[in-house]
Amino acid sequence: MKVKLALAQIIPTLGDKEKNLQKMDKAISEAACEQAQLVIFPELILTGYSCRDNYYSLAESIPGPSVRKIESIANKNGVYVIFGMAEEAEEGVLYNTSVMVGPKGYIGKYRKKYLPTHLVFEEKRYFRQGYETQVLETEIGKIGLMICYDIFFPEIARLLTIKGSQLIVCISASPGTRTRYFETFVSSRAMENTVFLAYVNLVGVEDGLVFWGGSRIVGPDGTVIKNAKYDEEDLITATIDYSELKASRIAAPVLRDLRPEIFDELSQLSRK
Repeated sequence: MKVKLALAQIIPTLGDKEKNLQKMDKAISEAACEQAQLVIFPELILTGYSCRDNYYSLAESIPGPSVRKIESIANKNGVYVIFGMAEEAEEGVLYNTSVMVGPKGYIGKYRKKYLPTHLVFEEKRYFRQGYETQVLETEIGKIGLMICYDIFFPEIARLLTIKGSQLIVCISASPGTRTRYFETFVSSRAMENTVFLAYVNLVGVEDGLVFWGGSRIVGPDGTVIKNAKYDEEDLITATIDYSELKASRIAAPVLRDLRPEIFDELSQLSRK
């Protein structure tokens, strides 16, 4: 199966969901005109990243009003959409969440597991950690979701791959100080799991944080198939072919050669 992806690297208006939904609508329409089947937006694109205490008034249930609007836009354009938002699971309990909808409506979500709370990051002040790692089965393939800092921990991508992901989608809000990390990890996670990986990063300046963009689609051998511009808005498209996974897994049979007992030892030692 071949799937055409669109990576929508856009600058959100901080705290203005209506403006951001309008901008997403425009990007989805442009991507659909290029025959994209899946349009992917960055982490927390619905509100912007640096909302701090305003998250409590901006967060929504899933599905909720904004997800319903994206559902309508996806249906109108006949595409799938993945985007980031602040989710309110119950009053005062928030998650940093990646949502997927399709032409027929809401499909599923992923709650960010690893919340950076160091240096300029303070996500644990606002969000609860997620616990589930699931693969969404769709008409455009088996898709695993992760968010930003999750990519620093190779076990997430490994688990998604073992669960059957053909494509891993990592949405992100990485400032420029982390450029080298993400450039390395995005290719590494794809290559060490022989899986396609789409990385979509925020761009623009929010409260002194400069987000670098650099979104990219990476093949199962770690090759960058296409990448977006740095430090400015961009919309890129590229087609991936899942049939390439088999050849990559023959050339580098890392999944065949996994040693489960090492995971057992890692689990035991990490609990000490």
